[in-house]
Amino acid sequence: MSTLIETPPSRAKHSVIDHAVIRFAGDSGDGMQIVGNQFTNTVALFGNDIATFPDYPAEIRAPAGTIPGVSGFQLHFSSKEVYTPGDAIDVLIAMNPAALKVNIADLKPNGILIVNSDSFKETDLRKAQVKVNPLEDHSLDKYRVFPVELERLTGRALEHLGLDAKSVNRCKNFFALGMCFWLYNRSAEPTNRWIEDKFKNKPLLVEANKLALKGGYSYCEATEAFQVSYEIPPAQLAPGLYRSMSGNQALALGFVTAAQKAGLTLFQGSYPITPASDILHELSQYKDFGVMTFQAEDEIAAITSTIGAAYAGALAITTTSGPGMALKTEAMGLAIAVELPLVICDIQRGGPSTGLPTKTEQADLLQALFGRNSEAPIPVLAASTPADCFWVALEASRIALKYMVPVILLSDGYLANGAEPWRIPKAEEIPAIPVTFATDPATYLPYKRDPQTLARPWALPGTPGLEHRVGGLEKQDVTGNINYEPLNHENMVRIRAAKVAAIVQDIPDSVPDGDRAGDLLIIAWGSTAGSITEAVKTERAKGHKIGHVHLRYLNPLPANLGEVIKRFKKVLVPELNMGQLLWVLRAKFLVDAAGLNKIQGRPFSQIELEQKIEEMLEIQE
Repeated sequence: MSTLIETPPSRAKHSVIDHAVIRFAGDSGDGMQIVGNQFTNTVALFGNDIATFPDYPAEIRAPAGTIPGVSGFQLHFSSKEVYTPGDAIDVLIAMNPAALKVNIADLKPNGILIVNSDSFKETDLRKAQVKVNPLEDHSLDKYRVFPVELERLTGRALEHLGLDAKSVNRCKNFFALGMCFWLYNRSAEPTNRWIEDKFKNKPLLVEANKLALKGGYSYCEATEAFQVSYEIPPAQLAPGLYRSMSGNQALALGFVTAAQKAGLTLFQGSYPITPASDILHELSQYKDFGVMTFQAEDEIAAITSTIGAAYAGALAITTTSGPGMALKTEAMGLAIAVELPLVICDIQRGGPSTGLPTKTEQADLLQALFGRNSEAPIPVLAASTPADCFWVALEASRIALKYMVPVILLSDGYLANGAEPWRIPKAEEIPAIPVTFATDPATYLPYKRDPQTLARPWALPGTPGLEHRVGGLEKQDVTGNINYEPLNHENMVRIRAAKVAAIVQDIPDSVPDGDRAGDLLIIAWGSTAGSITEAVKTERAKGHKIGHVHLRYLNPLPANLGEVIKRFKKVLVPELNMGQLLWVLRAKFLVDAAGLNKIQGRPFSQIELEQKIEEMLEIQE
């Protein structure tokens, strides 16, 4: 990726490094997500590889200055390929005592801590349940601490504009962002352009935010508080046109692309739920591409409208999270019975019930595999990175249309909100998705199946001579007439299961990353991909024979997975749950696999995985 943004000159000493991890933290009203995204876009334009981890508070309006109200945004940017948002952080920007208390444990010793010292008054400390001011008790001595009067300095920079105090205070996040641009030698021009566009109808706010941004940069330059600024060269990525892409954005674009490749209207029927709502917001912007979005009154209406759209000949999708999946369950059974193509996206979050609505988890796998009454198998796919969400959306759509089945696509909050560079593919790089509708009344029967895929024909309503009955009652094989015969029911149940099992013919064989045989095989799925990749690279560099299979297809599993497992002495299954894939693998392959399980609303760190790998290999420090 070529360098698009020139770095500004600086009088400070430069230190060239290959990566950095920075975290912005403050109240949900402090604009941490805004400045985090702006810093991300700037370093991406410069050419660095990136991975982000936005961390939202679970409560919509938690009291300002309290622990539940802390919002964070972490960015890992590098001159090398990046797989995770990073473990320990190099720079922490803390806007108040609560943000400092929640995040300080993740800052590296000797790391840079920029603190808004204006918010460390007695009342601020009390809100954060802090008894002694950490800026005065030497508890931060192992860090490089830079107390900055962000509110006062922002007020000084904007005092001639005549803004009210509240509006001035809201600009302090851009003052902090300007400091970070100076620290890492990045231009403020992309953010200035964003400010001009964002506040184009409020010229005074345009000037205020731009002045605050400039003020933060100038503060570092004038005071020489930081003796060193850092330079991270561009990454050597594969040639192409890139954009920063979150998982939810990638899903939306993937479905739009799938509909275009299939020549179908894209219909989304969904009810807003964290962290899936952004997909509905994204797709509502693509009406020019024939996209129809329907915000339903509840989860049941969302999926039943989607079934209706599939019956009418659309590529139909519905998006939700775990609680919504539970409400959609009965209608999923209807989609299985009538054998219509649709995609159900489950953007997983911490549960059960409301649980941790803004935190990540991988605990819906067994729900996706088995969470319906009777024998009701559904193909299940999972994305592994934010950019991979685009390709998994395409693949889920292709399978649904080819096999005439509902498909479950699993993502999670970590993928949904995180971002990474996505190379925009050329149209010819995206495989076609052929779709054929039944048109001949002389040969049409509702359940007459394709011998290879077992898919039934798709007949558009209103096609002359193709009137047919569909519904939740059991159908007679081939004719589709209502039928209660025991043997027919067993036959139809087995055919529907066989159709899902037949998808294995479209699934590539598993080829482990790293070693093809050896001491340890790691099998995983979903958003654990990045941290596992980093850990495996580190441990293999020590001479250990380790392979890594990351499953995209969870039902059916790849045909050769059992043979791959046999080539390794031990198997480790890391998951952000209590061992759901582990349970499936033990049952299916009778393998004595071990699990590494975490249910904290946070992704695995690289060090957690490395420690478990070494424990599995019985390595002594």
